[in-house]
Amino acid sequence: QVQLAESGGDSVQAGGSLNLTCLATGYAYSRYCMGWFRQSGGKEREQIATVDADDITAYADSVKGRFTISKDRAKNLYLQMISLKPDDTAMYYCAAGHKYCDADNWVNYWGQGTQVTVSS
Repeated sequence: QVQLAESGGDSVQAGGSLNLTCLATGYAYSRYCMGWFRQSGGKEREQIATVDADDITAYADSVKGRFTISKDRAKNLYLQMISLKPDDTAMYYCAAGHKYCDADNWVNYWGQGTQVTVSS
């Protein structure tokens, strides 16, 4: 059974940095996509960064240049966030799926989320 568990969320001031971690267990697919989403208020969940089995990454324009996604051989997922802004305040979710990252509805598994709050 695949389980994803996020950690690292916190409250920081604007301009600060945070590192999120997603520990993945039970994930054995050779072709996969993993990524980070975020959701705040009444907004739709937003895909912000993905990485595939070949370490090809992609970012939403809203985080490009400030966030860095990475993974290790155990398929644990990381998100380094710098130059944080109040608009980055959201619940951040880890996701995994056994499709290509550019496929529709590629997510098969979700974590429970970790809260990031950025104050001005």
